[in-house]
Amino acid sequence: MISQRKDDHLNLCVNEEVECGDPGFDDVRLKHSCLPEVSFNEINTETRFLDRNLDFPFIIEAITGGTKRSGKINRDLAKVADEHGLGFGVGSQRIAIENPKLAETFKVRGVAPDVFLIANLGAVQLNYGFKAKQYQEAVDMIEADALAIHVNPLQEVLQPEGNKNFQNLGEKIDGLRDEINVPIILKGVGSGLNACEVVDLNVDAFDVGGAGGTSWGLIESRRSGRFRSVYGDWGIPTVECLRRFRDCGKPVIASGGVRSGLDVAKSLALGADAAGAALPILSAWSNKGVEGVECWIQNLVEDFKVAIFLTSSRNTRQLRDKLCD
Repeated sequence: MISQRKDDHLNLCVNEEVECGDPGFDDVRLKHSCLPEVSFNEINTETRFLDRNLDFPFIIEAITGGTKRSGKINRDLAKVADEHGLGFGVGSQRIAIENPKLAETFKVRGVAPDVFLIANLGAVQLNYGFKAKQYQEAVDMIEADALAIHVNPLQEVLQPEGNKNFQNLGEKIDGLRDEINVPIILKGVGSGLNACEVVDLNVDAFDVGGAGGTSWGLIESRRSGRFRSVYGDWGIPTVECLRRFRDCGKPVIASGGVRSGLDVAKSLALGADAAGAALPILSAWSNKGVEGVECWIQNLVEDFKVAIFLTSSRNTRQLRDKLCD
């Protein structure tokens, strides 16, 4: 059943319009410099995230895993991420925890030995029998550098087969920190993280996963046929999430509707340490394979460098606070 659901999700994302709402980037303006004291060719896009160096502050976000098709997607995208010095996250590994034969569809170290690799399991599984053992197993399965614990109440409540008991999860997430041997990232899934609920949790970083990009309300509504798309734009827009997490004292990934290098630059100016996206990369892969992904990443980096240049910044750190008043 989970394998079929994963293929359903891929098919909907590739073949139908699944974006809804506004992440808020169009309302953010960066400070323009008419005389930038910068040489474009000397711009440095490197950053440091959770004690790892990235050549560019971007994560290819969790997409899939658990089927033959998704295994190829993971290997192809992880290889590109490795070659470009990006991070890479696999989709939820629950299916491989429950059926170890499917673990190979998540394993990418053979093609991406140096990539910053993020394992992934849902927080709600803590209410359905999973313990720290299973979360560490997800990390060990793929030799991950970090673990994303995703919170997706909208997606689960709209799935006919969804796990709908989210009680006491904050306390249970807190209890994982001392049991897992890599940093933990709390990850939103298209409807955002509410800072006032989670900022004090015992995790190492946040991936806001804001509203305004891929809509899991729309996807699950279309998949099940049981709900109208009234929840298509439900959630906290990405830019609003970033404002709420500003100065939280922990690393932040901006995701949800990030579609260009300019969006990445605006995210960093708003206080994020890196940005991430999934849908445009999946679309590029579906249309033109690895070559399409390479082209998309190259355009992303080039557009980002233009934004750095036009704000008279030399590196990613100097972008912070380069916002119009």
